[in-house]
Amino acid sequence: MIHQYRNNGYNIVLDVNSGVVHVVDDIVYDLMKKVEGLLESGVAAESSALLAALSHMNKPNAADEEIAEALEEILYLKENELLYVPDIYEQYIGDFKKRETVVKALCLHIAHDCNLACKYCFAEEGEYHGRRALMSFETGKKALDFLVANSGNRINLEVDFFGGEPLMNWKVVKELVAYGRSLEEPNHKKFRFTLTTNGVLLNDEIMEFANKEMSNVVLSIDGRKSTNDKMRPHRGGQGSYEEIVPKFKKLAESREQMNYYVRGTFTRHNQDFAADVAHLADLGFEQISVEPVVAKPEEDYALREEDLEKLCAEYDKLALELLERRKKGKPVNFFHFMVDLEGGPCVAKRLSGCGSGTEYLAVTPWGDLYPCHQFVGQEEFLMGNVDEGVLRTDIRDEFKTCSVYSKDKCKECFAKFYCSGGCAANSYNFKGDINDVYDLGCELQRKRVECAIMIKAALAE
Repeated sequence: MIHQYRNNGYNIVLDVNSGVVHVVDDIVYDLMKKVEGLLESGVAAESSALLAALSHMNKPNAADEEIAEALEEILYLKENELLYVPDIYEQYIGDFKKRETVVKALCLHIAHDCNLACKYCFAEEGEYHGRRALMSFETGKKALDFLVANSGNRINLEVDFFGGEPLMNWKVVKELVAYGRSLEEPNHKKFRFTLTTNGVLLNDEIMEFANKEMSNVVLSIDGRKSTNDKMRPHRGGQGSYEEIVPKFKKLAESREQMNYYVRGTFTRHNQDFAADVAHLADLGFEQISVEPVVAKPEEDYALREEDLEKLCAEYDKLALELLERRKKGKPVNFFHFMVDLEGGPCVAKRLSGCGSGTEYLAVTPWGDLYPCHQFVGQEEFLMGNVDEGVLRTDIRDEFKTCSVYSKDKCKECFAKFYCSGGCAANSYNFKGDINDVYDLGCELQRKRVECAIMIKAALAE
């Protein structure tokens, strides 16, 4: 299975099953799909047989000797398993579904409360369809104990302090970090703590602690002042941009521009989101993530199918902008354009993504367990609690079988091993089934993958 596209002057061919990327000339590009079809129809993988078959088709506008030379190149790539590589994963999917899983990560909802009123917030100002609450130290301790007890032989464990706004419960965050460190040596574990914050309460003491204990910090900001303040105001309506930008800049510099992200959301109101990324880069941020909003269609800020052409063009524009910055010695890492073409994630992650519901769970302030933070408050996905553990093993098993091969739309998608089937929560919220897909999100993901590979091709020159 191959995927071909042209971007920024490059003829790019992705061999989907091997992950090998080829940048080719026009003749090879025009032949590759035809040759794939001929081979699948039973034509022998020989130049003479393929040339004979091509004589009855629309051949590239080139001399016969050029076509023959291009065919030799294509067959060489095939013979060396760099092109038309068969799918080696699907035959193992039965064993994959039966695999033993351990819990390796928790999203601790340290605060179901927030000091902002972001208009697109799926957590409803931190309440998650329920009540405002702060996690107690005792509940947090039980969550960390649960993680250690259910992590099997895995050494590295991940805990994200999430909200709402976790800095509204900062004392408990610090206490839980200390407790987690106390568990490491006796249990042969290593905690990787992360923090997601809107920055309103950020101060020097918190920054110092975060730089010592947090492996990563996610800083929420949408971009330009007008963009950010439209969607991320205080409850009184005043914007948040002016108060958070100086703090975010200070934190990014204190972490030497590593191990953090400024993370934004673009909506229908700022379809020119490349300008927001550029603005964040101009502020000095080098680690940036700006992602498409996921919202109910009736919301005025929700992205729609008719926006796709403009949004895809904006990703192309952004890719060129980031390439130009890199050429000028001012590189920016844009999260959705970061792909590893040499190693990449392990097979399990390629097939099933984040591990929600199996390896990754969310914990509410009162200790309930859900498949991930986006399912919190949906009682049909309540899996158990930190006192008794996972009680609804049927939910866990359903998520365990969720993979790129359980979704019909993923099977023939070239991006399946990059997005790993997409977000289960988005699929459920839009289609009522975790084994379906969020179609608009898929289109944008495919475009991001194409841009990311184009950037790699440009940098390889």
